[in-house]
Amino acid sequence: MKKLTFILFAAMAVFAGQKVAAQDKYGTGERGEECKKYLSYYSEYYKQKNYESALPNWRKAYSICPPTASENMFIHGTTLMTRLYNTVKDASYKNAIVDTILTLQDQRMATYPKRRVSILNNKGQYMINYRNEDASYLYQNLNGIVDELGPQSNGSLLVNLLQATIAMYRENQLSADDVIAMYDKVSANVEGATAKNEDEAEDNAKAKAAIESIFADSKVASCENLLAIFGPRYEADPENLTLVSNIVRLMNSAEDCASNDLYLNAVTSMHKLDPSFRSAFGLYRLNAARGNVADAAKYLEEAIESPESDEATDAQYYYEMAAFCYKNGMRGKAAEAARKAVDMDFGYAGKAYLILGNLWASATCGETVDKWARYWAAADYYQKARSADASVADEAAASLGSVSRYYPEASEAFMYDLTKGQSYTVSCSGMTATTTVRVQ
Repeated sequence: MKKLTFILFAAMAVFAGQKVAAQDKYGTGERGEECKKYLSYYSEYYKQKNYESALPNWRKAYSICPPTASENMFIHGTTLMTRLYNTVKDASYKNAIVDTILTLQDQRMATYPKRRVSILNNKGQYMINYRNEDASYLYQNLNGIVDELGPQSNGSLLVNLLQATIAMYRENQLSADDVIAMYDKVSANVEGATAKNEDEAEDNAKAKAAIESIFADSKVASCENLLAIFGPRYEADPENLTLVSNIVRLMNSAEDCASNDLYLNAVTSMHKLDPSFRSAFGLYRLNAARGNVADAAKYLEEAIESPESDEATDAQYYYEMAAFCYKNGMRGKAAEAARKAVDMDFGYAGKAYLILGNLWASATCGETVDKWARYWAAADYYQKARSADASVADEAAASLGSVSRYYPEASEAFMYDLTKGQSYTVSCSGMTATTTVRVQ
């Protein structure tokens, strides 16, 4: 009997505890009942989209219910306040409504901390929607949100934070250095964002494009500013990958800023710290433009030898190597690279044949048969170029016409026991080719 009494008592205690917990969610006693009543009233009107009737009942529920009563109380309250904002004209009343909307977000975050990321993003968006004319306000508040959320910040917040920073710079409240630092921050956050679906990935891409466009249009990142700001920083810390990457990115976005020493040095450091075939190719281009022939060739060879590049890229790079070496008098390397470009093709065979033709046409040969034979070999390659690539056909035909003027008369060829169409092997300037005798 005692055992049964104990069980019944324990069961009653559990039931009583559940009832107290339920009452605590809405408040205790009469206040708790009032809370439930007005939550029910406003909810019914809200479901019917009768927002005008829902609003006073929501106000009553919000005034007497504890925050734990319902998360919807904050969500629906935000919607009702937003709709009310659009119906009133008085500026002070509008400001009060905005304050209420933002307060609702703060209370919801405090009560339901698991939703903090989404709520903070929403709060930032409400600031943008209703306080977009106050650059200082947006700068201070969005900056705090982005500092907390980092890459979880919505793209819209990042874009508007940069815009607010630029607006304050134009009002002489911030420096160019501040704007560049903010560009670094928002760019890093949008780059670090992880999209959960295709829509988020698209939004991130749009935000990234908007950030780049806004920053470029601001003209804050003039080459002069970048050199003044980042020159000393680079000198102090040239092994800082984040720093040199930012310098490269910013100078790429500035007009006519890729020809100075800081840019070349930063790209070189970035490649040293994080090498890739793309950065090697970029260094080839930079050094080639500056006339640094040995360094340009070195980086291009490095790009070609990288296991990361695919065959199509290698074919392009071999053609680049052939053209670059031909232009700079490295005939052996030019011929070797051109032949590899021909073998790989990917659309570069015709252009590579042209280079091989030019190499033979300009070769230094002896004063005997080879003085004609170099033009026969050149003609072979020009014909191949014309057949391989329609885009170079006219150039190949013109070159073919040029070298044909140097063919010997039949009588001259006969003196060397040569006849038209006969096979002949020519070697000069480090090159060898088997060609066909041609005469005027």
